[in-house]
Amino acid sequence: MSITLDILQIQAFLPHRYPFLLVDKVIECEPGIRLLGVKNVTYNEPFFQGHFPHKPIMPGVLILEALAQSTGLLASETAGDELKGMIYYLVGIDKAKFKRPVVPGDQLMLEAKFIKSKRNIWAFDCRAEVDGDFVASAEIRCAAVVH
Repeated sequence: MSITLDILQIQAFLPHRYPFLLVDKVIECEPGIRLLGVKNVTYNEPFFQGHFPHKPIMPGVLILEALAQSTGLLASETAGDELKGMIYYLVGIDKAKFKRPVVPGDQLMLEAKFIKSKRNIWAFDCRAEVDGDFVASAEIRCAAVVH
């Protein structure tokens, strides 16, 4: 069963808010398997003022953050009430690769595939694309912690 999430449903789980909420919507989610999210990149993003003023490029670390937020949403949909009342922290990034820059006007597609979870540590294989072209990938681990 595939589900979608709008921005209000995303905000119900992720504690991030502007300017650090980096997932605009989820267009496909199969709990325990995979999530496909969207980040619409606009020139109004605050990071473009300094990265870089004459050639705006989305920082790679923010692409990874968008992927990490996608993993939190997949974990939330997979675990259901098990993660209620918990904060989801990034604890590891391995094998990060970047192929091309992301610029204003791009629609960043965020894919997270569930690998495993053990003792509240979740592992995912993540990939970002623009117009079907590879942008970045990484293995991301996050931890669910009572706050």
